[in-house]
Amino acid sequence: MRLDKLLAELTGMTRSKARETIQGGRVCVNGEVKTVIAEQVNEDTACVTMDGQALVFRKYVYYMLNKPAGTVSATRDRSDKTVVGLLSETDRKRRNLFPVGRLDKDTEGLLLITDDGALSHRMLSPKSHVDKLYFAKLAREITEEDIALFASGMKVDEELTALPAVLRRLSPGEAEHFCPDGGTAAAVTLQEGKFHQVKRMFAASGNEVLYLKRMAVGGVKLDGNLSPGEYRALTTEEVSCLMACTRMPEGENKSDVDE
Repeated sequence: MRLDKLLAELTGMTRSKARETIQGGRVCVNGEVKTVIAEQVNEDTACVTMDGQALVFRKYVYYMLNKPAGTVSATRDRSDKTVVGLLSETDRKRRNLFPVGRLDKDTEGLLLITDDGALSHRMLSPKSHVDKLYFAKLAREITEEDIALFASGMKVDEELTALPAVLRRLSPGEAEHFCPDGGTAAAVTLQEGKFHQVKRMFAASGNEVLYLKRMAVGGVKLDGNLSPGEYRALTTEEVSCLMACTRMPEGENKSDVDE
């Protein structure tokens, strides 16, 4: 990679600022000062420093956002605040960031943001069977019939027949934390992500979702220390968890993945 491009990727600065920095003799590669902006550098093996500080190249970035209500799962929107817009100015300088899938505008909770298109593609593929856990505040208690209906798969409407999903009552501790006013709450785990799917499934069972929050995706749980609108980078273990849960079955490749 060209040195000016690599420095821009490493620091979030503009290419023109990166050129100026390199020409000012502030950048070293493997301990040697470099002033040629077009010099080719192996980003995987080279040790790059600026003003004596080591810079680490990240091919992709992965963020966990606690999405607040009122934001749209998009990179840009004419009228509403977007989830990418919640990132810091420095992090937004990383090009090609996007949310993995989407949550409804009024739904809160775990949303992944990355620039790794291949991982996103696999996570959204029906063949990957990625679990998504939601907590829902409901208008009425769930029944054994509701649990059986979700487990068997259900015809939601003319457009959607949902795959089997796991519906359960929240434990007293979960319910008290999620629904402190004593309302009715339940958890649902599914492997799809159709438009308004959780709300439509409960509506088809004669119930109404009053509040919805996604708590986990692919084994990665929402960090309880993140307030709505806050985010953090995924840990190495969390990224590995996502990679593992989206690993394609042997004999398949990316071209086999459904849109």
